[in-house]
Amino acid sequence: MPVPQRPPQGFDAHALRDRLVRAQEEALASGTVPPTLRPVVRASWERALREAIDPVHALPGIDLDEDGFLAYRDAHVLAPVLPVIRRLLVDDASDAGLVVAVGDEHGRLLWVEGDPALRHRAEDMLFVAGADWSESRVGTNAPGTAIELDRGVQIRGAEHFNRIVHPWSCTAAPVHDPRTGAVLGVIDITGTDHAVAPHTLALVTATVAAVEAELKLAQLESTVRSTLRRSRIRPVDPPRCTLDVLGLQRPRLGGRELGLRHAEILVLLAWHPRGLAAERLADLVYGESAGTATLRSELVRLRRVLDVVGEPPIEARPYRLARPLALDAHEVLARLRRGARRLALDAYPGPLLPDSTAPGIIEIREELASRLRESLMADASPELLLDYAEREEGRDDVELWRAALRLLPPRSPRRASVVAHLERLDGALD
Repeated sequence: MPVPQRPPQGFDAHALRDRLVRAQEEALASGTVPPTLRPVVRASWERALREAIDPVHALPGIDLDEDGFLAYRDAHVLAPVLPVIRRLLVDDASDAGLVVAVGDEHGRLLWVEGDPALRHRAEDMLFVAGADWSESRVGTNAPGTAIELDRGVQIRGAEHFNRIVHPWSCTAAPVHDPRTGAVLGVIDITGTDHAVAPHTLALVTATVAAVEAELKLAQLESTVRSTLRRSRIRPVDPPRCTLDVLGLQRPRLGGRELGLRHAEILVLLAWHPRGLAAERLADLVYGESAGTATLRSELVRLRRVLDVVGEPPIEARPYRLARPLALDAHEVLARLRRGARRLALDAYPGPLLPDSTAPGIIEIREELASRLRESLMADASPELLLDYAEREEGRDDVELWRAALRLLPPRSPRRASVVAHLERLDGALD
């Protein structure tokens, strides 16, 4: 583990805490979170307000007795890879004055290890094994918010919604199943401001990558053993087609043009892998006033198209895809989860099905664009932020251009053009 770094020169922790406490008091009084907070924190506080979380009295819950918890923890999928986490993080955490926590996919802490004195202090706020640190329980915190957003986050001091956590800072990132992409748990570093030093998120992300590699190896070994036991060769699944819907007026399935309505239905089913009832799918495609008769007729035609290209059939009750469909929008999210923001932006040529007016598609389009924008705003280089700002979606985004200007070095040759663009935007708003 790297030696903790000092906070940036000129950083005033007390002033930041006072500003954030005032912002929270304003939010509690008005029901609206001030726009001055970092986007990731502002969105989390908004969720906390909707959940009516009490920032003074809310505490994590412990819902399992000791025997039940130990049995649950020992059987958890992350238990076999704990040695990897200890080798990469925990072994050095005591010397660095930090605590390392590993949680499950719901935000329940499974292991809390590291600096003994710091762990003892953390017990006062129930930061202990077995405690529920989900965002819905205690508000903004790195483990819970990382699971909520499905990406790495850093939360400093009074950015926590719960005031008992204000003396602490933390960095966390979720762990995913290498095979399905599902969230399996979370790895967190908690401590003083050293826990949100610039290198800490990269360190946690690297540990997550090592853990996921170990899980993938275990899965491969299990598959090989299973194959040998059956003593027969299973047929190889044919290569999957990709449904390309980003930035395209004419979506494509495996290179074959697809009608807009068929693309909308497939995107909705791919986005909701557990399936959708007929009425709900009709609402998402046509709007709440539509019935299901038109949807069923469209599905008959879509099934014929899928038969031709060899893609998964659509099952009913609820409507769902018989097997996962590769979707270019999913690849953008996968790259964001890995922290590969440049690759995520490269995989995002434009809005999802830009010509679609289906309510469900509009919702997915906005969610995808928001997650990409929020990730770039939270932790992107000025060059990458400007690459995004210069696209059609970002041309009129004043907040985005101002963020890029703040990040640019004082002598950057790009500052003049950014300032000029902001002046044009400000003039258009007058």
